[in-house]
Amino acid sequence: MLALWNTPGFSDFIFNFFAMDILIQIFGEGKDLTAWQMSSRGIVVFIIALLLIRISGRRSFGIRTPLDNIIIILLGAILSRAVVGASAFVPVVVACFVIVAFHRFVSWLIANSKVFAKLIESDKIILYENGKYVKQHLKRVQLTEEDVMQGVRKSALTEDLKDINHIYIERNGEISAIKK
Repeated sequence: MLALWNTPGFSDFIFNFFAMDILIQIFGEGKDLTAWQMSSRGIVVFIIALLLIRISGRRSFGIRTPLDNIIIILLGAILSRAVVGASAFVPVVVACFVIVAFHRFVSWLIANSKVFAKLIESDKIILYENGKYVKQHLKRVQLTEEDVMQGVRKSALTEDLKDINHIYIERNGEISAIKK
């Protein structure tokens, strides 16, 4: 028996075998996971998600443009597959890192190219100027005057349009009002 233990690589094989057995007990494999295994996976995915958010940058969770919402939805959908065991863990994490890297690249393009920024995120649209609503713009963005007023109350803290010079719908969909 001692001779077998001293065989080159045998002790590493035994260690790796038991280490893998322990990891499988903690994290499970496949779709038949216990609550403990899902919880363990959830903790690891939480830490990975924090890392992904840090890599992605503040933009993806602060500005909330359509582009930024895409990464939030994708990461949530893909990472959930790792927690429930619907997909292999490592490919899920790799896919998320690739998506975050691509998001960083597209964000960099937006920040460094006005043409690319307009192509991806559009531009602000004026909804109110010179004391009147711009009806064709309201129809284009599918908003009512009351929708606009809700945004005015939030951004300008007033209901009196006499105090307002311009109202815009921003690239991220928020309504902003410029006071006179």
